[in-house]
Amino acid sequence: MKKAVRKMIALTLAAGMVLSMTGCGGSKSASSNGGKVFNIYCWNEEFKSRVTDHYPGYEEVDATTGKIGDVTVKWNITPNQGSAYQDNLDQHLLNQEKAAADDKIDLFLIEADYALKYINSDYALPVKDLGIKDDELANQYKYTKDIVTDSKGVLKGVSWQGCPGVMIYNRDIAKDVFGTDDPETVQAKVKDWDTYNQTAKEVAAKGHFMTSSFVDPYRVFSNNVSGPWVQDGKIVVDKNIEQWINYSKEWVDEKATNVYDLWDGDTWGKGFYPEGNVFCYFGPAWFIDFCMAADDEASIAHQGGWAACEGPQGFYWGGTWICGCKGTDNADLVADIMRKLTTDKDIMTEIVNADNDFVNNKPAMEALAADPDYQNTVLGGQNPLPMFCAGAEKIDLSNLSPYDQGCNEKLQEAMKNYLNGNGSLEESMDLFYKAVEEMYPEVTH
Repeated sequence: MKKAVRKMIALTLAAGMVLSMTGCGGSKSASSNGGKVFNIYCWNEEFKSRVTDHYPGYEEVDATTGKIGDVTVKWNITPNQGSAYQDNLDQHLLNQEKAAADDKIDLFLIEADYALKYINSDYALPVKDLGIKDDELANQYKYTKDIVTDSKGVLKGVSWQGCPGVMIYNRDIAKDVFGTDDPETVQAKVKDWDTYNQTAKEVAAKGHFMTSSFVDPYRVFSNNVSGPWVQDGKIVVDKNIEQWINYSKEWVDEKATNVYDLWDGDTWGKGFYPEGNVFCYFGPAWFIDFCMAADDEASIAHQGGWAACEGPQGFYWGGTWICGCKGTDNADLVADIMRKLTTDKDIMTEIVNADNDFVNNKPAMEALAADPDYQNTVLGGQNPLPMFCAGAEKIDLSNLSPYDQGCNEKLQEAMKNYLNGNGSLEESMDLFYKAVEEMYPEVTH
């Protein structure tokens, strides 16, 4: 059933068609209200925490339920890995027309790697149909709107966050290897990939790992490719991706990194603690806030032991966009959540101060970037916001495609096979091509 659902949606989008939901609401549905249950589909607790902590009037009932006024909020959370979230969302979207009123999806979340799949369908409501006007979104970063604008130029989602990335490094290891943890000094040691590679050898020679896994720098390479993953129906491995593969082999052979899976807390996540002995990770503000175990007293983050610099190249990673679902009977509530969390400067400033997130509001971020009192506790009091502000303006989405998540994940799986010595590079690439073609039947290589 999962493959059938994915194939149905993929083929529909590939044909340039709009997924029709005749009788599922249309403009009437977009303006109707009064539903008793508000169903939200997402893949982790991040958005839930933003609503719970910052949306006025939200009351938490339990881990999966809340209240906004007389409306019951239901959280349907499915992990993102292996397309599990998309499979679950797709199945419920296909049943949206027949679903009982209390079971209909009202709001769902998407991220950059597969945004186009939903934005170029009819399931995501145009933001203007929810009554939100262009001038209300004027302070948002342009790329955050570009990514959720469909092929006809219609905006179909909004985000509270921006996701420019930085290199996050371990201050103690920097002092041990370079004699200082000063960001400008460390940046000079990683200013480009040739310099980064020399530094990786230097770090390894002192008994540390440059990164926890070969996957850690991947987004820096994949964000700087010259073309999309799929061109004219064929899978294209960019030269920048090939460079990452070659570097990964060097890093593993030099014991400067490990062959760990991203998000594995027992292996990859060891680097968040002193005994993990990892020099750096790559990520945006949400990574610093949400992933580095700052709540654990034993973690480096809790002790303020990280710092940040730009790294070898600019990049972005992820981001979460809020979409109203066609068929919702709570359109006004969808619109209000969008307005409060993505356009209200005071609430967005509150999110930065409370959660160290980088929010999608230029005036708020520029003010905090210039504020001498703003400090990121995970980064030992450093203010990384000037770097994030500059990076957000440079993000280029011209090579985004609906196939990014599948291609990225399957390539990393294939390279793990190669780096673990379970197959040659050619054999591992064949595994990659087969896996992608199975996931997306409309593409070949």
